[in-house]
Amino acid sequence: MNYLKNTLRIVAFLFVGTLYAQQQANYSLYNYTMNAINPAYAGADGKTAFTMNLRSQWVNVESAPETQTFFFATPINENIGIGLNVVSDQVFIESTTSVMVDFSYRLQMNETLELFLGLKAGGSTYNLDTNALQYIGLPNDPILGQVDTSFRPNVGFGVFLKGEKYFVSLGAPMLISNERLDEQDGVVTQATEEPHLYLSGGYNFGLSQSVEFRPSVMLRQVSQAPIGVDITAAFRMHQRYEIGVMYRTEGAVAGVMMLNLAEWMDLGYAYEAATSSDLSSVNDGTHEVFLRFIFSDKKKNMSEDDMMMDE
Repeated sequence: MNYLKNTLRIVAFLFVGTLYAQQQANYSLYNYTMNAINPAYAGADGKTAFTMNLRSQWVNVESAPETQTFFFATPINENIGIGLNVVSDQVFIESTTSVMVDFSYRLQMNETLELFLGLKAGGSTYNLDTNALQYIGLPNDPILGQVDTSFRPNVGFGVFLKGEKYFVSLGAPMLISNERLDEQDGVVTQATEEPHLYLSGGYNFGLSQSVEFRPSVMLRQVSQAPIGVDITAAFRMHQRYEIGVMYRTEGAVAGVMMLNLAEWMDLGYAYEAATSSDLSSVNDGTHEVFLRFIFSDKKKNMSEDDMMMDE
């Protein structure tokens, strides 16, 4: 029992002490959860789809991070896309639920290059379970009772550049700073949630008619914290199966896969393990499950129409 209590205390310290560096959720399958961080991606792939992403971090650790992400996106016409995303994030004694609406506008730069500009607007609710502090031996600071837990409006922006074989994405999903928690010298106190900036890009190398090599990278930047970097190397086969590995400079490695089960369904999974032996020895890793239902694919339908015209 003492071992469990000490383990929880260590993990809580590791987490709460790095809130500035990890205030918003990370995703191992970041190429497929772009809607959560970049509103310009709404409708950019031409698909009308509903997506769920469930992430359970540090399995078997009490009160470890749990993130549930849901988003719907669709192109309205050739130039306009809209989306709705809901993110429920529970970490330690904190729980946050955000609801944001996305709007994107497409600019055709040339025959193969598209530029999407996006805006995100909405807000979030924030709640605290301060009773949980006593369970792991951290003092309950009186200032916690003054933290604002009401609805917090927010806005964001994004830019998405898409070529025939590559993409570049820049997004800031929440620009308005909000108060939450921090830990200093063993005392839990009030802190400020800083805006996050996400920059990512990737390129598809055709190795054969049925195999592509798809390297990509994601950079996360937030005030008062080192830049976090995710590097992924994946192979896609027959346009239906994808498997790869991801390395996170903040201390994690992951195996990732994506399966196109049908024209209307994609299934993804990632298993992430901490590179720190102190942390990996007290948990069973991080699991992330992705499920997307595709209702229509505008670009695929356009391609089929072009083939019929050629015939």
